[in-house]
Amino acid sequence: MSNVNLDEPVLVAGGGIGGLAAALALVRQGFRVKVLEQAPEIGEIGAGIQLGPNAFHAFDALGVGEKARGRAVYTDYMVMHDALDEYQVGKIPTGEAFRARFGNPYAVIHRVDVHLSLLEGAQETGRVEFLTSTRVEHIEQSPGRVMVVDQQGRTHTGQALIGADGVKSVVRQKYVGDPARVTGHVVYRAVVDKKDFPVDLQWNAASIWVGPNCHLVHYPLRGGEQYNVVVTFHSREQEEWGVREGSKEEVQSYFQGICPKARQLIDLPKSWKRWATADREPIGQWTYGRATLLGDAAHPTTQYMAQGACMALEDAVTLGEALRVNGNDFERAFDLYQRSRIARTARIVLSSREMGRIYHAKGVERLVRNDLWRGRSPERFYDAMEWLYGWNVGNCLAK
Repeated sequence: MSNVNLDEPVLVAGGGIGGLAAALALVRQGFRVKVLEQAPEIGEIGAGIQLGPNAFHAFDALGVGEKARGRAVYTDYMVMHDALDEYQVGKIPTGEAFRARFGNPYAVIHRVDVHLSLLEGAQETGRVEFLTSTRVEHIEQSPGRVMVVDQQGRTHTGQALIGADGVKSVVRQKYVGDPARVTGHVVYRAVVDKKDFPVDLQWNAASIWVGPNCHLVHYPLRGGEQYNVVVTFHSREQEEWGVREGSKEEVQSYFQGICPKARQLIDLPKSWKRWATADREPIGQWTYGRATLLGDAAHPTTQYMAQGACMALEDAVTLGEALRVNGNDFERAFDLYQRSRIARTARIVLSSREMGRIYHAKGVERLVRNDLWRGRSPERFYDAMEWLYGWNVGNCLAK
């Protein structure tokens, strides 16, 4: 540690969940951090997200566990229904037995509240500088240093660069340059006040209705005063990766055959945000000298495993641990970090694709899907989830 420079900052491209988590992990190793965010302010968009026990292990390791816990809603169970006939495909309790097994709860939370918890934690350290309206345009490395030039021609230097700049990462484009894989699946997200949400669907659960080439998700937010509503369908159009305003008419046109109970969901929102989704093929390298990737920049995934934010949080904790055990030697730490994360995050990307297929099954494949978990005990569900929810700071590094 005596030879480590703790005065020159570490640069983090991106001020989202992954970037803020990385900043916290770096500060906990003694570094100063400069966050370069291309948006005009540090903030977050979107609606609700789901948090597994692995996310809470990460929050605790980053020092913001209590902040996040205070803003989350703790579910009683996860449940899947067939959207055509209301058949209950599977139900997984997430109460005391679940917490005892994995050491932390399952919860749902507004994405903004996750971001706020991390932002407050970063601001409280006094060691994180935020620059907004700052987009990375050019990157150069020299021994022991990384230089970034932004869109205004300003130069930022640091002893390392963490590319946490999201699904359309400039840092990834610089070092990897691989194309996105546009799925053709479109996601609509909205938040609905409790007073406008159907009483017969006000369950304290992460709930999904699965149908042919489509599915719907709902769960409570912010103490149950709001509900997150997400609908996904296979688009008839040629999609391009991006976000725009949606229309109720488009949503309704894709859900003609589903049961009335689930169909209530698509009639609720007054406005929708429309995401055309994509991921990328998993890669075997995301560290290049003193630059590395983190979160969606490293392993963009579809939403079907509900693990995008969780993986970014895990990445940040693992990066911090890799620095700790390597005496803050960046190049050795970055190598250990990527070796510890590549297989796990690739499994998430590939499993998410397969889960999307299971959700959207039709014909005989739908019948197989509905038979898949028939009679399965909670303990067997927990065993199947061990690889995912059993992650923690004690086991995060590759052996």
